Amino acid sequence: MYVTRVRAALWIATLALFLALFNVTLSAQWLTYPSKGLPTKADGSPNLMAPAPRTADGKPDLSGVWDVEKNRPCGITGCPDQAPQEYFNIGWALKEGLPYQPWAAALVKSRTAQNSVEDPVTRCLPIGVVHTHTTPLLKKIIQTPALLLILNERNASYRQIFIDGRPLPEDPQPSFNGYSTGKWEADTLVVQSNGFQDDIWLDHNGSPLTEAAKMTERFRRVTVGRLEMELTVDDPKAYTRPWTVKLSQNLVPDGELLDAYCLENEKDIQHFVNHSVAR
Repeated sequence: MYVTRVRAALWIATLALFLALFNVTLSAQWLTYPSKGLPTKADGSPNLMAPAPRTADGKPDLSGVWDVEKNRPCGITGCPDQAPQEYFNIGWALKEGLPYQPWAAALVKSRTAQNSVEDPVTRCLPIGVVHTHTTPLLKKIIQTPALLLILNERNASYRQIFIDGRPLPEDPQPSFNGYSTGKWEADTLVVQSNGFQDDIWLDHNGSPLTEAAKMTERFRRVTVGRLEMELTVDDPKAYTRPWTVKLSQNLVPDGELLDAYCLENEKDIQHFVNHSVAR
């Protein structure tokens, strides 16, 4: 009986210590720390439908922690891992789909037939601007008069959009995120990008982006809680004409970024079996 009581006491003490440490860990991550400056409702909760905030110079303020909109239609495949349909097929909402060049259409068909085993997401590689927009991990926008900085949870990566009037570079060293400059047109930030790495995947299906691509994004914060983006890809090497899709993000009030390193102790890809090939 004595031993039982001792064991019970030790178990309770251990549980109490675990809960105490767990609570400290959560509070240390600021996951529930109130966001400053947000308008509130009568009950004190954030009013996400209020007019979008503005900076001291009168521009819409895009700053905040954002997440992909998850209540969009997901089609017959559903929304695995809470990812929107655009994550799997960036052109799903286009009536005739993406206007692939013949080689690009054949490439996407091959990649999907092999279960997208070479998707850079699966291989823990950088995934580029478009795929990052649709990935269900948080992004944090920090806005200054001369620079828009986007911090991403995935692999603790970043993207810079210069709004200081500089032109896009000519013949730049290719990169996964390319090079981006922006300017305000009324309440919309229009961003132009070039200098992309060849053969970036735009979605899980493997829609390609080549080094010939130019991209235009139009960011507009329509309310406190909603950020809308219109994305145009002009890549004559991979597509027969420019195409445009609409994306959106929802504000995550009282939230903060957490590191999400794909490469840390990664053990999944070695066990991946492409059953369609194995047969």
